[in-house]
Amino acid sequence: MNADAPILTIEPADLYRLTERLATQADAEGLLDVGYRAVDSPVGSLLLAATPIGLVRVAYATEGHDAVLQQLSDGISPRVLRLPARLDAAARQLDEYFAGRRQQFDVALDWRLSAGFRSTVLHHLPEIPYGRTATYADVAAMAGRPRASRAVGSACAANPLPVIVPCHRVVRSDGALGGYLGGVTAKAALLSLEAA
Repeated sequence: MNADAPILTIEPADLYRLTERLATQADAEGLLDVGYRAVDSPVGSLLLAATPIGLVRVAYATEGHDAVLQQLSDGISPRVLRLPARLDAAARQLDEYFAGRRQQFDVALDWRLSAGFRSTVLHHLPEIPYGRTATYADVAAMAGRPRASRAVGSACAANPLPVIVPCHRVVRSDGALGGYLGGVTAKAALLSLEAA
């Protein structure tokens, strides 16, 4: 190493632009399997992740965004990069939802992180109308297994697409909120938003 060689410094903004350009190029060349971005919301920071098929994961900060990215790397592909453009539509629709201007989401979904009865349950959740709730027993009946209330609870707890796939609209038969991946406070906030 030459002691007289200049030290190269890179400004954070330049590094950010370079990273964005490389991610966009990797996506264009089919080398990026999972793109992600974070968005701010009234229920905290949400991590959004999408494959070329569609939105695959929405994660609350309480889940640990780095841990979720590692799970995506392990479970889908290690080719994971920050790629906000892939998630522009989902981010815009979430903004509209939190502003009270959207009641249903219209983004492509990649369902690969749910299977079996859990997947069946999650596919029925959008049938619960905006501003309404259904009990775990109601959803079990919708999914064709009326005695599977606990399994519905497990499916909701493992929902990889909270908010978009509205597991927050599922409550206990006594009217209590029940658990929620993002926490009971987030569940109450979402239900309050929809009731406004």
